[in-house]
Amino acid sequence: MAKETKLELGKRGEQAAVTYLEANGMKVLDRNWRCRHGEIDILAEEGPTLVVVEVKTRSGRSHGTALESVSPTKLARLRMLAAKWLSAQPRTFETVRVDVIALERFAGDFALHHVRGAI
Repeated sequence: MAKETKLELGKRGEQAAVTYLEANGMKVLDRNWRCRHGEIDILAEEGPTLVVVEVKTRSGRSHGTALESVSPTKLARLRMLAAKWLSAQPRTFETVRVDVIALERFAGDFALHHVRGAI
């Protein structure tokens, strides 16, 4: 079996995150939303809250943990991108929250850590 590429690992991690969110009652509204300013991995709805989800997947810790790779600058960019996404939507949300789902692969399986309200 060929070694999994970084892109393939990221896609598998993102799908694992979607499966986890849906299993925990969230409705996924959009995936990989892009504009000229950047990308949001997952936009989900939890009751009256829009949840912007950054997914980070790692196969090891040689460059730090998946969670450590989400900087304050990245979180600020996600807030800005959420405002842009919302401005193009016909509906509103009572609140907006930014979550991080960090996945690390161990022996083929993922260890998932969900940080709600990362900012």
